[in-house]
Amino acid sequence: MDFIRLDSTDSVVTATRALEVGVAIEHAATRALIPSGHKIATRDLAKGDAIRKYAQVIGYAAQDIQAGDHVHTHNVEFRATDVDYEFGTNLRPATPATGDTFMGYKRDNGQVGTRNYIAIVTSVNCSATAARMIAAHFTPEILADYPNVDGVAAFVHGTGCGMAGDGDGFEALQRVMWGYAAHPNHAAVLMVGLGCEMNQIDWLLEAWGLKQGPTFQTMNIQSVAGLRQTIEKGIEKVSAMLPIANQATRTPCPASELKVALQCGGSDAWSGITANPALGYATDLLVAQGGTGVLAETPEIYGAEHLLTARATDRATGDRLIGLIKWWEDYTARNKGSMDNNPSPGNKAGGLTTILEKSLGAAAKGGTTPLTGVYKYAEIVRARGFTFMDSPGYDPASVTGQIAGGCNLVCFTTGRGSAFGSKPAPTIKVATNTEMFDRMTEDMDVNAGAMLSDGVSLEDKGREIYELFLRVASGEMSKSEAQGLGDYEFVPWQIGAVM
Repeated sequence: MDFIRLDSTDSVVTATRALEVGVAIEHAATRALIPSGHKIATRDLAKGDAIRKYAQVIGYAAQDIQAGDHVHTHNVEFRATDVDYEFGTNLRPATPATGDTFMGYKRDNGQVGTRNYIAIVTSVNCSATAARMIAAHFTPEILADYPNVDGVAAFVHGTGCGMAGDGDGFEALQRVMWGYAAHPNHAAVLMVGLGCEMNQIDWLLEAWGLKQGPTFQTMNIQSVAGLRQTIEKGIEKVSAMLPIANQATRTPCPASELKVALQCGGSDAWSGITANPALGYATDLLVAQGGTGVLAETPEIYGAEHLLTARATDRATGDRLIGLIKWWEDYTARNKGSMDNNPSPGNKAGGLTTILEKSLGAAAKGGTTPLTGVYKYAEIVRARGFTFMDSPGYDPASVTGQIAGGCNLVCFTTGRGSAFGSKPAPTIKVATNTEMFDRMTEDMDVNAGAMLSDGVSLEDKGREIYELFLRVASGEMSKSEAQGLGDYEFVPWQIGAVM
């Protein structure tokens, strides 16, 4: 088959390979060279006509388009969404299932981890070097004496000062710090600050009721008396934590304790056809077990949010999602941008034309079950089932928020290819097409492209992803984890003015 039609109402089909001029396309023939993954008009479209894919509008004809024409950025225009939202009209609860387990770390507070790290969390960029030097001391040779500890990881960032002491930006950073301090994949935590920054560690302790003890310590460079002594004292503190962290062992835990961050990056036209629907099926299997899937990247569900409000369990949940969309419309307008600034050049090269098309494919990662909760960036996700978290579409910032929200596993689909990885929650990467999977096999865990190249069913590929959730959660290394990724992908979303 040279092309795929996704719905009978669509006005375009997608080329499954590069097509020359004159290839038969339904009742027409290609009138131009069509790259693989790109769209072809199946009927004549007048200027201003809606263009449909996935049975939804993805843009409007910027000029007259003839059947057989290449449909892409040169002849498609974006328009802001204008839909009548429905709430709770498409509720398809998963059939409850039990019995699936993974080998996890049960924490004293009832949470369950998939990894067992000691974390060094910084309050400000000024303490980043100290944190990295403390972590660097704990080489594989030293950690060999603590086989149950996955590592000592420094979570450093480029903000924490030069910002307002309240408002969206400050609150988001505090939620990130709290989320990492309390993450179930951390057996112990050391927080390191400078001392005079706007983002004070003491304020965080007071706000969240955090108490220092053998597995939770804080210090400031200014109080300790300089960088060198801070590093030495930090090494001393972490060394004392290692024997305690090493006491943790894996035990059988129900799949309901998994909270999976649903991500995509470097998307292409196949993302919404193979990998994202397969991840959505895996999410449905997880939700059936009582687990949680957390979709994010608010700009990348723009134009598809009406499909999610129809799945909202109540009006309030749907309204929270719409409120996020309106905030982003205002945010981009204030910064003289457009919601259609996304897709990226790479997305467009892969066949995605507008943010509406990209969003419709991206939303498929959330499967089909009801939307049970909508959360702020880095807010702790407490609802089970399919949920949504506000975040930018920038992958490192988005995943940082999801992990802060409690996600103990990340699943990341990609079509163009990605070298993303994360700590303390490991990332599983799913390729949308076989060509890229073969080219980047050292980076990809699953080939969803087999759904096209080998005829693998959606159900089989989705179950393969779900079963990999359980294995990686039990300690099997993902490809990104085995390559040591995750130390530089901690990127709290910086909102607001830098002063």
